[in-house]
Amino acid sequence: MAEERGEDRREKSPARVLAEWVLVLAGALVLALVLRTVLFQAYYIRFTSMEPTLSNGDRVLVNKFGYDLHDINRGDLVVFERPQDIRGQEEDDLIKRVIALPGEIITFVGGHVYVDGRRLHEPYLESPGITQGAMPSGCAAIVDDGCLVGAGEVFVMGDNRPNSTDSRMFGPISEHLIVGRAFLRLWPVNEFGRI
Repeated sequence: MAEERGEDRREKSPARVLAEWVLVLAGALVLALVLRTVLFQAYYIRFTSMEPTLSNGDRVLVNKFGYDLHDINRGDLVVFERPQDIRGQEEDDLIKRVIALPGEIITFVGGHVYVDGRRLHEPYLESPGITQGAMPSGCAAIVDDGCLVGAGEVFVMGDNRPNSTDSRMFGPISEHLIVGRAFLRLWPVNEFGRI
C-alpha cells in the first residue's frame, strides 16, 4: 500500500502539480480578501493629527468586526469614513480618538476637556492643556456651553490637538461611519505592538 502511494506521487504530471498550486493560491487569495473585507484591514497614517500616538508613515491594523460584539469605548482609536461636509481632505478614511459617547456633554475649559463636568485624564497628549475650540454645529444640543452628543454618535479628536480636523470642526460622527478600532501598530517594525 505504501509503495502504491509513493508511485502515485511520482506519477503526477506537471500540469496536475500546477493546477494544485493554482487552487492553493486562489484559496489563499479568497481567504485574504474575506479577512480584509470582514475582519481586519491595514491602514497607512498620512498625517500628523494623531501624534505622538501615531506618526505620519505608521501602519496600523484595524479590527472591523469588534464593534459588532461590543460597544465603542472612550479612548478607542477609531477609523471612520470622512463625513461628507469636510472639505479639503484627501483621505476617504480618518483616524481619531473617541472622547465622548452618546448622551454625554463635552466642554473645553482652560485648555482641558471635560465630559459631563469631569476633567478627562489624557495621558496620551504630549502637551496637556492646549485643547481649544468652539462648540461645533451638529451637536444634539448645546447644554451649559457644551456639546450634547446625540444617540448613535461619538465625539472624536486627534491627539495632536492644534493640528487636527476633528469633531471640534465637523461635530459628532455617526457610529455608522466607524470602520473599526485600530489596535496594533504594524510599522515601523521597531514600534510594533498594541496601540
